[in-house]
Amino acid sequence: MFPKYQDLSIFEVPKEFRGRSKIQIQLWWFVQATLFRISPQFMYEWRNFLLRLFGARIGMGVKIRPTSKITYPWNLEIGNYSWIGDECTIYNLGKIIIGNNVALAHKVYLCTGTHDYTDILFRIYAKEITIHDEVWLPNDVFVGPGVTIGRGTVVGARSTVLSDLPEAMICYGNPAKPMKPRVMRS
Repeated sequence: MFPKYQDLSIFEVPKEFRGRSKIQIQLWWFVQATLFRISPQFMYEWRNFLLRLFGARIGMGVKIRPTSKITYPWNLEIGNYSWIGDECTIYNLGKIIIGNNVALAHKVYLCTGTHDYTDILFRIYAKEITIHDEVWLPNDVFVGPGVTIGRGTVVGARSTVLSDLPEAMICYGNPAKPMKPRVMRS
């Protein structure tokens, strides 16, 4: 007899987990698939307006590409002059805080959600992600639940970030680790 590890027939999303009603969630997903996604690239303020309308806190000069996907705007905070590139996924079941002057290149994936694999009910939960000011996440970087990335850090392309990274470092790998200081030319 094999042990049973998870039984998805009894899985339930906890009440209030999503932070809004089913109608508000579906309305956001419709707006994102239409008004947000089909807007011309240069209409950054339009997309910021739509996100704010659904509860996001978006700073000045933020540039979010129309092909990016944001699960729950009410769990998103972005500082001034930050960029979210093409096909980025902001899977923010929990809060995601992005600081000022942060650059997320194409296909960056920020994931706050996970499941308790030790529980047969496979309970879902979320852990906040914080990306401090002046961080650069190049193409295809994955950032997992509960991670904080320190100010001024650069993460190498296609790296997987599963634990906190210190400030002002060049980090890369699977999992990403600090490799050398980020030194700026004067």
